[in-house]
Amino acid sequence: MSENMFLEKLLDGAEVAWVPLGETAQVLRGRRLTRKELSDDEAFPVFHGGLEPMGYYSESNRPANTAMIINVGASAGTVGFSSSQFWSSDGCYAISHCDWLNSKFLYYTLIGFQHHLRSRVRVAGIPTLDAIVVEKLLIPIPCPENPEKSLAIQAEIVRILDTFTELTTELTTELTARKKQYNYYRDQLLTFEDGDVEWKPLGELAENRDSKRKPITSGSREPGETPYYGASGIVDYVKGFIFDGDYLLVSEDGANLLARSTPIAFSIHGKTWVNNHAHVLEFETYAERKYVEYYLSNIDLTPYISGAAQPKLNKKNLNSIGIPNPPLEEKARIVAILDKFDTLTHSISEGLPREIELRQKQYEYYRDLLLNFPKNQTVAS
Repeated sequence: MSENMFLEKLLDGAEVAWVPLGETAQVLRGRRLTRKELSDDEAFPVFHGGLEPMGYYSESNRPANTAMIINVGASAGTVGFSSSQFWSSDGCYAISHCDWLNSKFLYYTLIGFQHHLRSRVRVAGIPTLDAIVVEKLLIPIPCPENPEKSLAIQAEIVRILDTFTELTTELTTELTARKKQYNYYRDQLLTFEDGDVEWKPLGELAENRDSKRKPITSGSREPGETPYYGASGIVDYVKGFIFDGDYLLVSEDGANLLARSTPIAFSIHGKTWVNNHAHVLEFETYAERKYVEYYLSNIDLTPYISGAAQPKLNKKNLNSIGIPNPPLEEKARIVAILDKFDTLTHSISEGLPREIELRQKQYEYYRDLLLNFPKNQTVAS
């Protein structure tokens, strides 16, 4: 079935009117609450400048099942939906719609305008989205002459899209639970009591290959297929290579050594190029390399880092990091367990992240398909 046939079957001959949102809904702004009025113990979330509640209040000024659009700040133009009563401030438009417009249908429709809304944000001073921009949006109303049939069509579209969003939510919830489980097992497997194992400095467990590193300035790089690595991962792709094999890179400098927003220890494979912002370590076996990678990613490296303005983990301090050194078989067992969790919770080619990505793309495909109403039909002014 073609895309047009899919939508034609859903409409079943019904016309579509494109109506300015301001004619079918009110774009409402509420009162901004002070910090003193907010409390985590109150019942109703308060939205201002973002889709995360800034706090909770004892009253609500908007009903459940209401679409909203953030109108100030960095998130201006972002579309949201609340299934429960809430308080919208002057930084969050609440869209109060008429009876013949399904609230969730309106939300899914507005999602399609999100890029447009963000492009119309005034950026001088505090980013602001004017209400008139929202009111002028043309909203498709299927079968406007028959409100009952119109609502039925809207409800079917919502049912299909809700199915995809609910599945994504379930997968995301499972991913969160798996990450907690992964963190628990990682902490358990990589925690050793005094006397359980011998400890060795990292410099005795790995061969340091920093001397082979060769930085290339951005203007001197010849484009190619070889990954060019820096402190936090791939920086570019270049021609040629200086490493060929399996290595562990450890960040040498940069704010991420303290922030840890991206991994500071990560494995590389095959033909690669590494600049002088990442240490290069070579191990005899996969299990030893991955074991150290997991361990370094799990401990606080602050005692080994020097420099305030520019944090640095120099070679001497890197080599001195104490590593618990159980037998190779135990390292292999620990790595096998953590590898399974890591694939499940982090892999973009398999595991839950990949599944979530696919479901999100599927949802976006059907959202665009189901809301791609013909514009050559009736357009209300």
